[in-house]
Amino acid sequence: MKISDYAVKNSQFTLVIFLMVIVLGITTMLNMPRSEDPELNAPIFPVVVVYPGTSPKDMEELVVKPMEKELYGLDDIKRIKTSIRDGLAVLAVEYRFRVNVDDKYQELVREVNSLRGSLPQDIYLIDVQKIDPSNVNILQMSLVSENASRDKLRNAAEDLQDELEKIPALKNVEIQGLPDPVIRVDAQLDKLSQLHLPVTLLRTALQSEIANIPGGSINEGSKSFNIKTNGDYRNIEEIKNTVVSSINGNNIFLRDVANVYFDYSPETHITRFNGHRAVFVTAALKKGENISSIQEQYLPVVNKFKATLPSNIDLQLQFDQADNVNHRLGTLGMDFLIAIGLVLITLLPLGLRASLVVMISIPLSLGIGIILINLLGYNLNQLSIVGLVVALGLLVDDSIVVVENIERWMREGHSRLNATIKATNQIGKAVLGCTATLIIAFMPLAFMPEASGEFIRSLPVSVISTILGSLIVALTIVPFLSSRILKPHANEHGNIFLRGLQKLIHGSYAVLLDKALKRPWLTIVIAILVFAGSLALIPVIGSSLFPSSEKPQFMIDITAPLQSNIYYTDTITKRVEKELAKVPEVQYYSSNVGKGNPRVYYNVNQQNERTDFAEIFVQLDPDTKPDRKVEIIERLRSQWTPFPGAQVEVKNFEQGQPMISPVEVRVLGDNLDTLRHLAATVEEMLKKTEGAIYVNNPIRNLKSDIRVNINKDKAQQLGVPTINIGRTVRMAVAGVPVGTFTDPDKEGDDYSILLSVPRASYPDLKVFNNLYVNNNQGKAIPLAQLADIRFETSPLSINHFNKTRTVTVNAFVKKGYLNSAVIDNVIAQMDQLKLPPGYSYTMGGEVEGRNESFGGFGSIILFTVFMFIAVLVLQFKTFKSTLIVLSVIPLGIVGAVLALLVTG
Repeated sequence: MKISDYAVKNSQFTLVIFLMVIVLGITTMLNMPRSEDPELNAPIFPVVVVYPGTSPKDMEELVVKPMEKELYGLDDIKRIKTSIRDGLAVLAVEYRFRVNVDDKYQELVREVNSLRGSLPQDIYLIDVQKIDPSNVNILQMSLVSENASRDKLRNAAEDLQDELEKIPALKNVEIQGLPDPVIRVDAQLDKLSQLHLPVTLLRTALQSEIANIPGGSINEGSKSFNIKTNGDYRNIEEIKNTVVSSINGNNIFLRDVANVYFDYSPETHITRFNGHRAVFVTAALKKGENISSIQEQYLPVVNKFKATLPSNIDLQLQFDQADNVNHRLGTLGMDFLIAIGLVLITLLPLGLRASLVVMISIPLSLGIGIILINLLGYNLNQLSIVGLVVALGLLVDDSIVVVENIERWMREGHSRLNATIKATNQIGKAVLGCTATLIIAFMPLAFMPEASGEFIRSLPVSVISTILGSLIVALTIVPFLSSRILKPHANEHGNIFLRGLQKLIHGSYAVLLDKALKRPWLTIVIAILVFAGSLALIPVIGSSLFPSSEKPQFMIDITAPLQSNIYYTDTITKRVEKELAKVPEVQYYSSNVGKGNPRVYYNVNQQNERTDFAEIFVQLDPDTKPDRKVEIIERLRSQWTPFPGAQVEVKNFEQGQPMISPVEVRVLGDNLDTLRHLAATVEEMLKKTEGAIYVNNPIRNLKSDIRVNINKDKAQQLGVPTINIGRTVRMAVAGVPVGTFTDPDKEGDDYSILLSVPRASYPDLKVFNNLYVNNNQGKAIPLAQLADIRFETSPLSINHFNKTRTVTVNAFVKKGYLNSAVIDNVIAQMDQLKLPPGYSYTMGGEVEGRNESFGGFGSIILFTVFMFIAVLVLQFKTFKSTLIVLSVIPLGIVGAVLALLVTG
């Protein structure tokens, strides 16, 4: 081929290119972005609505339905999943893949803003969130102390936060597990009751006192000056001296009707490290950064900071994602050395010089591949590294074929230069065709649609880029090196290794081939039977969209009885910790009570605050093998199923797009009672399904609520707006932030001013007896005259799927069972279940992911098949020869099936 001739005849130019590839490959490898996982930039935007004190049913009617109606009409909407709880609704708006994420986010923000006027005016928050795929924490550290004060821990955590924020590549450095400092204003309801003053009056007084209103501007001479008024409190005494009201000419101060003091907000997230009291500090990596090089920046900072801590506070680095990335790159390096060694052994029959030429082609091909990967916008992550490992087994093929043919021509007596040119020209088209078929074989993975395709795409891109690099090297660098390094053989039959190999081939393989050719029909029948047998093994092997993670880490989710308070949930968590500490492979565990662990895995988000929930992040010894990790998980599952007083789920990390669980049955309909009955039926069915574990029915139990039942007729007669009643109740029970106090004595620390009632009053229903509500004339009316208090049951949550009420019952799969087999069993049972008219079911989880990933995949496969055939026809010129080559594919499937079966 001309390119080979040019490379050989222009040796100095080729040498420059050779050196350029080496230098660029090394610099790209060292500097290109690295992360543990590929980025999933899915077009999903959570719309969070906070409306405190609103029941799920009221939230559904007043907020969710109007919003869903408008948002569902937007272009390119794929689906909207809505979760509704007390005072909270989250609408997960998902667009079709391949849309412009930034444009759709702006469109959604505009639409939500236009809806605000039609929604209740006292909604606390409407927030359209944009999920940043890079917001995965690469660091999770613990400041551990059993006796340090909260102030000391907070100061240490904030100092560490400041140090980490100075590193440009880090972002979202956050403190978790420490309540915020506040100034509490605890209203004394009995005194307010005696004075017939509503608790809302305190709010009005405080907000009026700290209001900063721009005063406009005035002109003085040739200059204009802005006027600012400053109503900020300077100390806590000024807050206490706020005038609340005046009775008979006497001022009523805040200190007369409330207790004002420094405190911390109620605990909603309790954190521990290895069973000890701790505060977590986390940090994420900015997009496009190299995590390995950044580790060299933050580790010295962490170690230096640790040395400055007092003796009663310890700093533990419990999660460092860079270690995982470096381990994977180390694995690639080991595979690279193995490939070099295997090439050396394999090419001994051609001689050490030929082996050297092929060995040099390996790093060159990898270098070109890495350069192309970087230019295409991909980084080094677990899948691109896997792609490079896969490519290691393919990239030497072209070079081996070229070198072997050059050696053959030299053994026939041709000069080194002549043999190099003629041998490369002879097989150049064959090498090109072989490489083209390999590239085409990986094209379906490169064009896989939806989130699964986005997740896996860096793997085929890595393989294709590296194979393309191997083609370039085989047709340019390899001929150039061969023309300079190889030497003629003294024996035309080659060295001792080649002669021994030929003798082995003629004595075994040639005999078997001769017998096969003499009995062609028998050979064909045997091949067909072997192929059919391998197909029969596919159901035994089973399938799953993505495998489980092999990282030595897993999660433990703890669910206490419904509506358990955070301290009861904490006692259960401590029991789990006690058992977990007995596992010798456990290096550390991070406990989170009332909230999920900070996000440390790309497809597992942090769970929102729930008093009856806890999560433990477990790190095993880094040398723990994947099989051993699975054994530990299964043993803990057996040990904690059932767990007294709670449900404890031990979960391995899964690869691929985010999903709740592999098995999800989604039942759709209108009536909540009917849905609850159907969900219970599905739950029992899943519990009896072999291989299913951790069956979860989110509406299994009803929760008890306290309903403030307003007498609207009476309220109207007395001139009391309904909204005033709701605000008064919320202020007394939940507390209301009324402003911010900046303490000049503590370096300008900000404290939220929280108006509420003393904490001891929270569980006492008598709190409602001492509440007064203002009417339109300012008169205080007892709450007892306007409403009665009663208990009622209500669903814990209401969920929607594309505007329809739904309930999703989900389950995980035990070790030793195939996801596909369990799912097929569930589908068969659901098909036999008679649903009432107007009710239906769909499968979520892995089924939904698989359907989306492979939906429309048929056209890609057809295109690939025809491209494959076209290349072979172009190469072999006849359909007969092409069919002969294609007949090898079924036998390749035999090998793949057997390999999967043997390796499990």
